[in-house]
This record gives sequence, C-alpha cells and structure tokens, in this order.
Amino acid sequence: MELFDELKAQIEGKNIRIALPEATEPRVLGAAARLQKEGILVPVLLGKPEDIKSVAVENNFDIDGIEIIDIDTYPDFDEMVAAFVERRKGKVSEEEAREILKNGNFFGTMLTYMDKVDGMVSGAVHSTADTVRPALQIIKTRPGVPRTSGSFLMLRGDTRYLFADCAINIELDAEGLAGVAVESARMARMFGIDPKIAMLSLSTKGSAKHDLITKVQDATRIAKELAPDLPIDGELQFDAAVSERVAKQKAPGSEVAGFANVFIFPSVDAGNIGYKIAQRLGGFEALGPIIQGLNKPITDLSRGCNEEDVYKLSIITACQSLI
Repeated sequence: MELFDELKAQIEGKNIRIALPEATEPRVLGAAARLQKEGILVPVLLGKPEDIKSVAVENNFDIDGIEIIDIDTYPDFDEMVAAFVERRKGKVSEEEAREILKNGNFFGTMLTYMDKVDGMVSGAVHSTADTVRPALQIIKTRPGVPRTSGSFLMLRGDTRYLFADCAINIELDAEGLAGVAVESARMARMFGIDPKIAMLSLSTKGSAKHDLITKVQDATRIAKELAPDLPIDGELQFDAAVSERVAKQKAPGSEVAGFANVFIFPSVDAGNIGYKIAQRLGGFEALGPIIQGLNKPITDLSRGCNEEDVYKLSIITACQSLI
C-alpha cells in the first residue's frame, strides 16, 4: 500500500476530529472540503461562518456539512476560560484568558486539551512560534519527554526517511539530542519505518575532534541507555549513514551505518538546511514540521504549504492522536 493509504486505514471509521483555525485561508479550506468529502476524518473549522462560507463560494469549495465553530458565540467558552486559567496556574487572570482565547490557535489548542477535538493543524498563515507557543503552554510534553522537536517525513517513490530536529530547538545539548532520537523512532514507526537511527555529525567514529562532535557522541550513548533495544549509532557523517560502501570503510560492523532511515541532526540549522537540500535538489517531498513529544497532536504547517500539504498533514495529525 502507498503510505497515505496505510495512514488512512489507521484512522478510517474512528471519527477523529481535527481543528483548523485558519479556515478562511483557501489552502486550508480546500483541504477541509476534500477531507470531508472523503470521510477520512472530521474537519472542524474555526472562524466566522459568513467569512468561511464566502471564501468557499469564491473558490467553489463544497463545505456543506462541515462543522464551523464561531469563537465569539461558542457556548462552552466560559468552561474553556476556566480550564485555561487553571492550566496556566495563576499566570493569567480570567479577563486576560478571555482575550487570549479569541486567538484561533489558543482556542483550537484548548479544544484539543479539553478533548473537544483530537488535534489541531495550523501555520499556513501563522509563524511556528504562534502555533507552538499555545501547545507548549497548554498541551505540554508527554511524561518522560523533556521537550518537543520538529521532524520531517521525507518521501521519494517507495523511500521513506525521517529527519529531526529541523524546526523547533535552536540548540540542544546531548540529553536533548538523545531525547529527539528516541521520540523520532516512535514517529517513524507510525509511518511504517523500522527505525535505524543515525546521530549525524561532521565526523565518523572519532575521525575528527571538537566539542560539537563530543556532544553527538554523548547523545548517542545517552540514547542507547534510554532505548537499548533501538538500533542507534553515531557519530556518523551522512555518507557513512546512507552508503553501504562508505560505511564499510568508516564504520565497519555498525548495524546502522549504510542503512539509516532516521537522521538526527546535531543542530536545528543543519536539520533545516538538510531537509531543504533533499527537497529542492534531491526530489524528496518534505512533509512537516511534525511536532513530536506533545501529549496531544498539534501540527505546524509551513507558511509555504499548499492544499495538498494541509490535507496530508491533517491525516498525519489524526494518526498521531492514536499513538
């Protein structure tokens, strides 16, 4: 089966509800109409019904039957305000909460937190910070996961890779990198990838010496301690991670080198540059960033996304709600 046939099969018939706060954006609304028509999941649009319907008419989208929640008239708004004040543990007053929750990203994140929906997809017109901040304040990370990270699913033909962290953490220490590795393995399995994790560096097995290399070496050791059953190896240069021939020379005996399919980059700038090179020069489709480590799934779209990206990432978000 193709990947998205596999993912659709995971969520079929489960009535998973995904909030879409950017409902007047044609890319988002077009994806919602498609998801509704196919019955894959239940899109929930946030915004003024008249504005959303106007965009639908302008773009010839059939949104008949799609639920629309108007934040200004939401009947459970008082309940949401109280839950938000309690969750923020005194950091906001009720008056401040009422103002904050008029923001679609905060409102959609609270719907997720309160189990009114199963996840949220945003970011087509908002920055990563605007999407991730409410998730960190409200949803927070799963037990044992110190921080979130952002992975990209890289697709080309039958080839599937996972790259992380490419979006969230500006700088990670060794423990942070190790946590990203373990969480990325969990995400990879959702995509049918049997994870073989390469901890990437500018060095392979001590071929150079620098504090940056030591960090990756330490991260590899910590990741193996956290998940001894996972095939994890490092530090590895990218060529040693993907080429059997190079691996035999640089990392003989490694169970990962030459066969890696999950790549943990030593910094977010390396990860971001790396996935874009693979996308633009290597012909890979890059889906993400997929936020890993949260208690419930919140997905951050790229502002350069298209309707197909919104459609696919909504399906991925629905699948995340099941793991």
